[in-house]
Parts: sequence; C-alpha cells; structure tokens
Amino acid sequence: MQDPNPLPWGALDRYQAHFIVRKEVGQGVSNYLARTKLTTSGHFASKTVVKVEWDGNGSLATRLNQDNELNEMIAKQSVNDAIIFVEPTDGAVRIRNKWKNHLDFGITKELFEIYDRIAGHIKRV
Repeated sequence: MQDPNPLPWGALDRYQAHFIVRKEVGQGVSNYLARTKLTTSGHFASKTVVKVEWDGNGSLATRLNQDNELNEMIAKQSVNDAIIFVEPTDGAVRIRNKWKNHLDFGITKELFEIYDRIAGHIKRV
C-alpha cells in the first residue's frame, strides 16, 4: 500500500531568479561583492524593513549605499524580497535574492526596477 503523505525526498520546489549583467571583473572580484543588510521592525509575519544598507568592501557597495532612492525602493519590499546578493561569476555579475517555493516565486515590476538600477551601478563601476 502506498503512503498517501510521502516524505519530501529528492529535489524540493525551491526557485531563484538570477539577473546576469555582462561585465568582466578581472582581478577585482571583491569590488563586486555586495549584499543588503536590513534593519527591521516587528516580529514574524508583521516584520517590515525600516532601513537598507549594503555590506561589502568594494566600490560597488559604496556606490549602492550612496543611492538613497534605490535603498528606499528596497525598504518598501518584503523582508525576503529585500535580501539581495550581488556576486561576480565568469564574465558576468549575478544579482539574486533568496530561494523561494513555487507559491512565492515571481518578480514584481518593483523588484525588476530595483535589479535594473543595481545593474546600472554594476556597469558604471
């Protein structure tokens, strides 16, 4: 007899959108590493983002921290959508957020505008 509630073995339904910006970083890999550092208020489901800063040692993080309009746009997002990572790969720089399940997965117009603005900063570094 087959179990009607099988355990979730194998691949889980987790997805992640990656936005790729073509940019040769060469030896300046640490210049393009950045991630959001959030200041939040509230608990559990009522948690909201109050302030966004970029954590990183390179010029990209400095440039992103100076863009107040971008950081205000990110602060309006949910906590999970406000967590953004920027990291170099082979011949490109990747912009991504946290893993999401099939119900949460999607990119809103606002998130696309945020990623597009980050991509503009990557091109100018």
